[in-house]
Amino acid sequence: MLDSSPLLIAGIGGLLGLLIGSFLNVVIYRLPIMLDREWRAQSWQLLWGSDRVGANRDQKPFNLLVPGSACPHCGVEIRAHQNIPVISYLLLKGACAACGAKISARYPAIEALTGILSAAVAWRFGFSIECAGALILTWSLITLTMIDFDTQLLPDSITLPLMWAGLLFSLATHADGSAIFTDPRASMIGAAAGYLSLWSIYQGFKLVTGKEGMGYGDFKLLAALGAWLGWQVLFLIVIVSAGVGLIAAVGMMVLRGHDRQIPIPFGPYLSIAGFIALMYGPELITAYLNLSGL
Repeated sequence: MLDSSPLLIAGIGGLLGLLIGSFLNVVIYRLPIMLDREWRAQSWQLLWGSDRVGANRDQKPFNLLVPGSACPHCGVEIRAHQNIPVISYLLLKGACAACGAKISARYPAIEALTGILSAAVAWRFGFSIECAGALILTWSLITLTMIDFDTQLLPDSITLPLMWAGLLFSLATHADGSAIFTDPRASMIGAAAGYLSLWSIYQGFKLVTGKEGMGYGDFKLLAALGAWLGWQVLFLIVIVSAGVGLIAAVGMMVLRGHDRQIPIPFGPYLSIAGFIALMYGPELITAYLNLSGL
C-alpha cells in the first residue's frame, strides 16, 4: 500500500518529521550547553587536578532527556498536550500557558521545516531503505545548521557519527546488488576527499592571509557528506554551498549592515548543498555534463 501511494508515504514522513523536529529543538538548544559544561569541567581538571573536579558538582543533571521541557521565563514544566509540534504553539497563540510570556516562533518553525523536508524525502524515495538513510541525513543536517548558526560550532558528537554512518550505509545494497546512494569505494574516497579538499583550502587561505577562513567542523561535515553520497557529488556540493554562502553574505552586508570582519558560519550552506545533492545530485550532474558537452 505504501509503495503504491506516494502521497500516503509523504504524509507519514511529514508527521514523523514534525515529531522529530520537536526533539531536534531540544538537541539544538541543549547540546552546545552540554559541550560547554564538559569543556569547563575538563579545563578545571587540567588546572586543578582530579581531586578538585568539582566545578559542576552543584549543577543539576542536564542532558537531552533531563530536565523536562519548561518555560524559559517562569520555569513551569510544559505538559504533553502543550508540546504537540506546531499545533500547541498555534492553540496557545505563541505564549506560555502558565505565565503568558511569548515563546519564540523558531521552535514551531524548525518543527515545520523538519516535517516539510521529511515529507519531501519520503515522496522522493518512497518506502525504502533509501528513505530511511535520507531521513537520518536530513535530520542531522537540520540540527547542524541551527547549531552552527547559533554558536559557529559543528559538534564532533554529530559530524563524526554521521560520517561513520555514511561509510556503513554504503555497504547496504538493493536486491540486485547495486549501491543505494554510493558504493563503499566511492564512500571512502568521498570521506577522505571531502575532508582534505576543505582542509587544503583552509591551509592555503591561512598561508596567504594569516587568518583562519573556516573551522575544522566544516571539513568533517563535508567528509560526512562524501561518505553518504560519494566523491562524485563533492564538486557540486562545494560549488552550490559557495554560491549560496556568497549570496547570503552579500545580502546580510547590504540589507543588514553585517560587518565583514564578523565570521559567517559555512556549515549551513554545506548542509543546504548536501540536501540538494541528496535529492537531485545525479540529475544535476548529468544535466551539467550534457550542457558542457562532456
